[in-house]
Amino acid sequence: MSEIFGFDLSGLVTTIGYIGVFSMVFAESGLLVGFLFPGDSLLFTAGFLASQGVFNILLLIILCVIGAVAGDSVGYAFGKRIGKTIFTREDSFFFHKNNLERARVFYEKYGGKAIILARFMPFARTFAPILAGVGVMEYRRFVAYNIIGGLLWAVGITALGYFLGSVVPDVDVYLFPIVGVIIFLSVVPGIIHLVKDGMLKTLLHAIRNKKRD
Repeated sequence: MSEIFGFDLSGLVTTIGYIGVFSMVFAESGLLVGFLFPGDSLLFTAGFLASQGVFNILLLIILCVIGAVAGDSVGYAFGKRIGKTIFTREDSFFFHKNNLERARVFYEKYGGKAIILARFMPFARTFAPILAGVGVMEYRRFVAYNIIGGLLWAVGITALGYFLGSVVPDVDVYLFPIVGVIIFLSVVPGIIHLVKDGMLKTLLHAIRNKKRD
């Protein structure tokens, strides 16, 4: 198998199995440590391995959707509990205010829709549900966006990996460039929204101001 970003992602996903994939999807969707995990490439690689008989694709997708939705729900509960005190938390290896600030600007602009869009925005995926809890979004409303986003992300990228693995001969040879394209395409919808609404300029301005502080 091809190596992804210096390590054998296919070998890692095969080793951790269903429980490992579920746990990583869950963590990335709502725990502060989650931003370290390669969510898009993880789902795609797991889908690809399912096409090779390593996983059952139906069981894999079900676990990924549950992990994504449950993870976001935990993130929401965490945000609701700690409230605005998270903005006073000191930086650490697992937490950086820059990531939180970027997600906050994104969330305040798009509101509920940000829960769906954030699934495809690496910097916002982990923090959007936490900010929804901090902002006290009605939980019923949050769950609706959460389920839609979880389905689109977990089913879409996993199924794409399974499809390509089923129809393209020796696709594992091209796993690295394919994963790169998947990651790029996953952020395109959010970037388009940012550009159309003039949000990209605001976001970059916020990042520049943060660096000056």
